[in-house]
Amino acid sequence: MALPKSPSPQILVVEDEGELAALIQTNLEPEGFSVLLAPDGETALAVHQHHPSDLIVLDLGLPRMGGLEVLRALRRKQDKVPVLILTSRAGSEDRVQGLHYGADDYLTKPFAMLELVARIRAILRRSGPAEVTKRILESGPFRINLVQFTVHRGRLDLNLSMKEFRLLEVMTSHPGRVHSRQDLVNLAWEHDARPTLRTVDKHIQTLRKKLGDSDEHPIIQTLEREGYRWLLPVR
Repeated sequence: MALPKSPSPQILVVEDEGELAALIQTNLEPEGFSVLLAPDGETALAVHQHHPSDLIVLDLGLPRMGGLEVLRALRRKQDKVPVLILTSRAGSEDRVQGLHYGADDYLTKPFAMLELVARIRAILRRSGPAEVTKRILESGPFRINLVQFTVHRGRLDLNLSMKEFRLLEVMTSHPGRVHSRQDLVNLAWEHDARPTLRTVDKHIQTLRKKLGDSDEHPIIQTLEREGYRWLLPVR
């Protein structure tokens, strides 16, 4: 099967949980990434050899060949492809070993998809062309730092919670688009979290207060049966 060629950064996701792998792919592709999937370590090395990726998202708990073995194999070949490791283990030993063997960053399961996207962008920015992603977004009076997870209005730090920031980033990444409550759950919450849609409304309400949203100066529009839309232009 021929693989489509794309100028987009190519991400190889090595994950044996099929549902999670598909969810990662579903969230990365709208963000401008081309995604390949591999269900185990041996397949991952073969895919990467024939179709070198710009970054590998590597689960440590893989069948046939563990994630650390894959990482060691890459580094023994002097392959400097950036690697973001995923681990479901609570202890720090695997993370320390992964970083020791040359991983660039790690995420502990469960994680929010938006955090995965942010970390991938940060790694690519450090290792690749500057045009991979913008570090700062400006929208109306707001200055949004996608690396430091901060939002300023002038000199005032709005002190958003991480959940509020994630919701803000989803909406400002696609200004004018209507985001359903379920879309916001999929992007801003950990992949195995089960918040109610009412929880989304409560977080949006708090976010609005911190932004200074009002009827006179609307920032986030509510479409009762559809979801929410960011109204300000983003540059």
